[in-house]
Amino acid sequence: MTTMLRTGDAGYDEARTVWNAMIDRRPAAVARCSSTADVVEAVRFGRAAGLEIAVRCGGHNIAGLSVPDGGLMIDLTPMNAVHVDPSQKRAWVQGGALLGELDKAAQEYGLATTAGNVSHTGVGGLTLGGGMGWLARRFGLACDNVVSYEVVTADGAVVRATADENPELFWGLRGGGGNFGIVTRFEFQLHEIGTRALIVELTYPASAGFHVLRGWRDLNEQAPREATFTASIKPDSVTVGYVWVGEGGYSLLPALRALGPVVDEVVEETTYLKLQTRDDSVQGHRYRRYWKGHYFKSLPDDAIRALLRTPGPSASLQAYGGAIADVPDGDAAFSHRETLFEFVTATRWDDADEDQARITQLREYAATLAPYASGAYMNTLNGDPIQRAFPPAKLERLVALKTAYDPANVFHLNQNIRPGEASAESAA
Repeated sequence: MTTMLRTGDAGYDEARTVWNAMIDRRPAAVARCSSTADVVEAVRFGRAAGLEIAVRCGGHNIAGLSVPDGGLMIDLTPMNAVHVDPSQKRAWVQGGALLGELDKAAQEYGLATTAGNVSHTGVGGLTLGGGMGWLARRFGLACDNVVSYEVVTADGAVVRATADENPELFWGLRGGGGNFGIVTRFEFQLHEIGTRALIVELTYPASAGFHVLRGWRDLNEQAPREATFTASIKPDSVTVGYVWVGEGGYSLLPALRALGPVVDEVVEETTYLKLQTRDDSVQGHRYRRYWKGHYFKSLPDDAIRALLRTPGPSASLQAYGGAIADVPDGDAAFSHRETLFEFVTATRWDDADEDQARITQLREYAATLAPYASGAYMNTLNGDPIQRAFPPAKLERLVALKTAYDPANVFHLNQNIRPGEASAESAA
């Protein structure tokens, strides 16, 4: 049964509070949904009332798009059930579940599917945008592991999308974001991974950064799919390493140690569940935040110099490749599968007076890397045009799909793909 919250109601402020503390908007109403039928009711209510509609799960969108000022927030967080069938290696996940809930349920059987790196991220938002995580190089992105979707469309219908049933919608949901409806249930393929993981982080002085990043880049070319190479660039240091899911993983360590004078070292055997919660405290909900991102098809020496040139903001790199690139580009809306590394520069702070300076500094830093970029991850778009996530031919196909399922652009509080102009005007 739907619970409707309004200003002054118990739970209203908690429901409208999201990961980025800069977001302080007040929806006219929050519809806390407990079932697919509740979501249908909420969509129909919002449209009949002429309210702008947004959808909340984990609330991790950097721009706070799940919080509509004066609109209707459809809150899926009560819909957090996860059912695992270990014999079929399948998980059925409601649309409001968080990654930690999926991970815990699957790990009871030594199973997992690709999920992001912070456990309180929503399964829905992560997966619909593609879904990068520590298992992606072995098993593909989160969206590559979805077998079926249950979707509430803009007109309040409930449809199922699979490779054989509504296949064009299935294609678009694999990386096209929340543009085509509200997913109330995902069915995932699971994989046997055991329960172990290895984290390697070697920190070098900034003076060695260029040599270290070049060597790390070259070692990544031969990395097995169990390993996801990572790097972190700060004004005074460079940290490189990898995450290995499964047993072993030490064979890469000597070559990394040989890159230069190590000033700090983390070599940690852990469980997969602890790996998946390792960044949770860092990613808490009390900070003001901003980020920008790029995809790199290559990392030439000049790009490394640009990464190291700007003092102030920190940056991270995470390796793609492997099973991500195995999926033919035309099989899913997700694009840029030839990406070698994903770049993100992010900052967090407490004082609102620092907002403009922090944002400006990050934008300027990201701009210095733009000449080496080839698109961006949909889930890190932050004021960027949607064209950064998709090449023209694929975007044209997505526009046609949007026009078919949501011609009035009801679901526009997302990384929005606008419907065709003729359809949008006729529906207005």
